[in-house]
Amino acid sequence: MEAHPSRDARPRRTTGAVSGVVAAVAGLASAQLAAAAGRPEASPVTAVGGAVVDLTPVAVREWAIRLFGTSDKLVLGLGILAVLAAFAVGTGLLAVRHLPAALAVTGGFGLVGALAALSRPGASWRDALPSLVGALVSAGVLYLLVTAAGRTRPAGAARGGADGAGSMDRRRFGRLVVAVLAASAGVGLGARRLGAHGSADATASRARFRLPRATVPAPPVPAGADLRVPGLGPFLTPNQDFYRVDTALVVPRVDADTWRLRVHGEGVTRPLELDLRQLLARPVVEHDITLTCVSNEVGGPYAGNARWLGVRLGDLLREAGVRPPSQGGSADQLVARSVDGMTIGTPVEAVMDGRAALLAVGMNGRPLPFAHGFPVRMVVPGLYGYVSACKWLAELRLTTFAAYDAYWVRRSWAQQARIKTQARIDTPRPYADLSPGRVAVAGVAWAQHRGIERVQVRVDGGAWQEARLGTADGVDTWRQWVWPWQATPGRHTLEVRATDGTGTVQTGVRTGTVPDGATGWHAVDVNVRALG
Repeated sequence: MEAHPSRDARPRRTTGAVSGVVAAVAGLASAQLAAAAGRPEASPVTAVGGAVVDLTPVAVREWAIRLFGTSDKLVLGLGILAVLAAFAVGTGLLAVRHLPAALAVTGGFGLVGALAALSRPGASWRDALPSLVGALVSAGVLYLLVTAAGRTRPAGAARGGADGAGSMDRRRFGRLVVAVLAASAGVGLGARRLGAHGSADATASRARFRLPRATVPAPPVPAGADLRVPGLGPFLTPNQDFYRVDTALVVPRVDADTWRLRVHGEGVTRPLELDLRQLLARPVVEHDITLTCVSNEVGGPYAGNARWLGVRLGDLLREAGVRPPSQGGSADQLVARSVDGMTIGTPVEAVMDGRAALLAVGMNGRPLPFAHGFPVRMVVPGLYGYVSACKWLAELRLTTFAAYDAYWVRRSWAQQARIKTQARIDTPRPYADLSPGRVAVAGVAWAQHRGIERVQVRVDGGAWQEARLGTADGVDTWRQWVWPWQATPGRHTLEVRATDGTGTVQTGVRTGTVPDGATGWHAVDVNVRALG
């Protein structure tokens, strides 16, 4: 009796889908092992994720940051894995119908990963190998499983004159699947251990690193700078709470013992190449500085204040023979390059005008966390991070804005971007349900390198009221503020604006973050319960 076609097709589809997924798992594990032996950034998921970030329109990327915050990289990685899973199932289904075509598709997907890896900043031909190795392994496993599945028969069907032989073939296929998954798990574990071994030296070097004593220490945070209002964060942001916005899907873990910094380029008369010990042989200074991301919308969370320890960048450039444009220097742009190839362009004039532009090694009394740039990063007060705050620093090259566009400038952002005056309401939270009576409305305001002179609050579009400011800790940090509001029942809108140290009032005109930072007044809607 002939088997029913639909009943024959169902197990074929199942074995095809299983074969595709198992082959993809084996390929990814092998690719991870190859990447761990070379550069972790060259793994297919990371390389494709980086390419996706590069190709994503600015508006979509800003939407993702607003929606997912600092979890955007995790969401991107999970999305790529979901696409890979769907691709694996589709390829497996194709394989049981036309195996050569499925193998060609698998090879093509590996080629996409290789091209994505080669497109990354600082890539070499070796970065293509993990994706190619993964595709080769995936194709081999797919061939093995699909041909094995093709030899199975439904239980009880005759094969070579013996009932039940097909049932044994299917069990053999199942054992083969389990064996491949077990081998893939072993390879994945090996990749993990190899990667951990590769980063172990970096972890150990950070554990051994002792911050140098500051030649010019920062004074204590002045009394009254931290208003200690419930719902208002501390004046100095703890390292674990400090925002992180960058494109690194894998945080670089740099060995401080092998780290080097190169200073060269136009106008450099004495090129420098320094290790960490040589860098820190110079005077070390400490300074409180608030950093802000250009992706921060009005009222957004991407601002943080820390005490930074490092070497003055302007002094290092002068040592290399650099002169600012105002003194006849030929270079007006300092391009910082990180170990993962990210480039950030900073005005030379801003770095050398006397502000506390630092090559920082310490953050709030501890070595920089890996996620914030260990062992060395740039910190330049008054400029958004995308034009100043290069992490995992490896190179400083002097050039001009006319000659070179850094990473973000090639993606629609402005070449130069001074931080705009902003004030934010941290408490009460949006849509808070409040009791009538006295309510502390509080938050922070910033205008780095200009300082904050006043903060004003108004309710429902009424007259502006003066808020009480926390004590200023220089012009490079935010200031906390608080205003006592006698809340009455009903729905209300609270608005805040700041005036910077030059006397310029923050504009109420709303603009988006692109190309050089958002503007507008932060507003919070709240509800005050009726009496009784």
